[in-house]
Amino acid sequence: MGVEKEFEKVKLFTGFIYRETGVYRDVIKQLQDIFSPIDLESETFDFDFTTYYNREMGTPLYKKFISFQELIEPVQLPEIKILTNKIEKETPESAGRVINIDPGYLSTANVILATTKNHYHRVPLQQGIYAHIEYVIKKKNTLTPLEWTYPDFRTPRYMDFFKELIILYKKNLKGEHPSRDNK
Repeated sequence: MGVEKEFEKVKLFTGFIYRETGVYRDVIKQLQDIFSPIDLESETFDFDFTTYYNREMGTPLYKKFISFQELIEPVQLPEIKILTNKIEKETPESAGRVINIDPGYLSTANVILATTKNHYHRVPLQQGIYAHIEYVIKKKNTLTPLEWTYPDFRTPRYMDFFKELIILYKKNLKGEHPSRDNK
């Protein structure tokens, strides 16, 4: 018989799809005020793997990831997704959404995204939020995409960001905060 124990804290990250850099900067400042300072930011990627957002958001679109210094409890993910949905709606624009905010977390076992869309491979959490497993993490920090992993998440550039995030997360679990300690 297994014994219940506390969940290990996880590394909160957020992915963004946006058109205007100013909007992106305003939103990440707001998120830092809510969660904690950023400790890792990806390069800017062209987001051209799908046209799903083009009608609503225009083109060209860009994608970026950030992670936050403070670890969170995994059970916080639904409330974080609800909050980021609210921020998306409150970001001013005369027609449609100008930024897409996708929170998720990295654990020692996997990378999870929060979504409002159900599908056979997604797990209901609460309040209409589902967990989407993007990668599993195997021996030696190896990211393994799954059958349903989004095409952009299969690219070496995205995977390089998450490999760096694994290293940072493991340092955080030991109580280290490299970006804060090196300043």
